[in-house]
Amino acid sequence: MFGYIRNIILTIGSYTLLDKLGKKTISFFTGLGESAILVFQAARNLRYVFKDRHLIVEQMNLVGVNSLPLVCVTAIFAGMTSAVQAGYQLQGVASPNLLLGSATSRAITTELGPVLTGLVLSGRFAASIAAEIGTMKVTEQIDALEMLAINPIRYLALPRILAGLLMMPVLIIFTDIVAICGSMFIGFTTMDVSPQAFLSSVQKFMTMTDLFSGLIKAVFFGASTAIVGCFVGFATEGGAEGVGMATIKAFVLSSAAILVNDYLVASVLLL
Repeated sequence: MFGYIRNIILTIGSYTLLDKLGKKTISFFTGLGESAILVFQAARNLRYVFKDRHLIVEQMNLVGVNSLPLVCVTAIFAGMTSAVQAGYQLQGVASPNLLLGSATSRAITTELGPVLTGLVLSGRFAASIAAEIGTMKVTEQIDALEMLAINPIRYLALPRILAGLLMMPVLIIFTDIVAICGSMFIGFTTMDVSPQAFLSSVQKFMTMTDLFSGLIKAVFFGASTAIVGCFVGFATEGGAEGVGMATIKAFVLSSAAILVNDYLVASVLLL
């Protein structure tokens, strides 16, 4: 008797699990399609870039200048940590002075700098976009814009997407510089690696390809972060609670998008 009831419960549970899995899968692909439509609509409004340049500059200031202190603090500790880890890995190597600079700088420019900066901005930029647009959505301000014949994609989405796309590479350049300086400081103070030896190692082994690979990733990271924030913001429902959920969702999805883009871009560049 109890075994029969248990089988019924397990069967119902499996159907519930499959139902949830199916709904999540459909929702995922629906979201991808709607995001693609959002990007297409934003691209159609590129002809208004110069007319709306004040909106773009405003968003560039928000995502770039205002994020710089946070990015620099993150970068210096990331660089110091990478130097400590590299120094540990190089124990017993004949000439650690020749390798510390190259090991840390290449790791920072190709992987650590872009990904860390992207994740930091996903919590700051994507979440703020989702909260701002989501609040406008639930308070019917977007409907008011449409009633006034103002395209919300042109007015809200396009400036933020372009700002993320343009400012992320700039922020990553600052990240690379600050993180490498942090690595050099740790090498000098704890490993007896002189700044001259450190910089010589960087110059000798790091190539422009390493730098450009990080900048290419930055373009994808910035665009995907802004696109996710805009998409989640426009899809917000349910009042203040919905705005809070949209903020969390934007952070999670943009972080996942950064990691996926990191793998895809790295795979293409290393072919």
